[in-house]
Amino acid sequence: MSLRSGSPMAAWGRPLPRDDADELRWLLFHQEEVLSLDQARQHLTPKAIRHRVASGRWRQVHRAVFVAHSGPVSAGQRRWAAVLAAGPEAALAGLTAAQAGGLRGFPDRPIHLLLPASSRRGSLPPGVRVHRTVTLTDRDVVATGQPRRTTPARSIVDAAQWAPGDGEARAIIAAGFQQRVVRADDLHQVVDRLPRVRRRRLILATATDAAGGSHSLPELDFLGLVRRGRLPEPARQKVRTDSTGRRRYLDVYFEKWRVHVEIDGGQHLDPRAWWADMRRQNALWVDGDRLLRFPSWVVRAHPDEVLTQLRDALRAAGWRG
Repeated sequence: MSLRSGSPMAAWGRPLPRDDADELRWLLFHQEEVLSLDQARQHLTPKAIRHRVASGRWRQVHRAVFVAHSGPVSAGQRRWAAVLAAGPEAALAGLTAAQAGGLRGFPDRPIHLLLPASSRRGSLPPGVRVHRTVTLTDRDVVATGQPRRTTPARSIVDAAQWAPGDGEARAIIAAGFQQRVVRADDLHQVVDRLPRVRRRRLILATATDAAGGSHSLPELDFLGLVRRGRLPEPARQKVRTDSTGRRRYLDVYFEKWRVHVEIDGGQHLDPRAWWADMRRQNALWVDGDRLLRFPSWVVRAHPDEVLTQLRDALRAAGWRG
């Protein structure tokens, strides 16, 4: 099948076969089978629209938004419906935009939208939360890809400032770095542009620590504990090569004293992951390192015990702080 030069591109970069489809079919393909009433009216008569809904070919998911099938509505289609209902100035934002950009590990409801403070909007589908801003420039919006959404850095910053608590805000930032959704320079530039960003100090401090290698909330909690106890600053996510030549990442490593700390999360309920970690631990002991392991809940619930053991290990290794 030949494609015309300059044919449109799908969100994932594949040419769309416009020679074989009319404009309405191409629009539905491009928008994941979702379209607004205004868009439908550009291609169909009111009678034709009503017939598609009455016959079950289309499903009305909002007063002015349709899905061109009768089955379950996907997460991507819900995002399209929210943007189309809110109008051309709306953009997916916060966690919703970050998830559209690849962030994993957080619930996908509600759908967050960002609108300029001066814009008007109509009614919205259930489960959509609108935020207003005086700062929404082209620098904050992804130039390619649909539906319209904020950049990864702006999305992570907004998700952190809209989070219900500081802990979730820190977890979102850490996940953004761990999953390589965001870069430190981009995030700092966004914060500099937002005059009244909430949790400014927390966002910047967490981003600095996460960029330095603390890629999970327990690791960030542990780093805060180290600083509170006035212990030496450790390396995070230190790369070591094991006896088989494989690269291993150490959660926390006090390199001068060869004290290594592992912070165990829920993944250690998996026996295979648990054995892989024990094997790595054994190799470190054979090499002469001291290794301490703490469950993440102990770091939060019993910080003084963690500090005591860590301080004792460092002193036994020669630290004189």
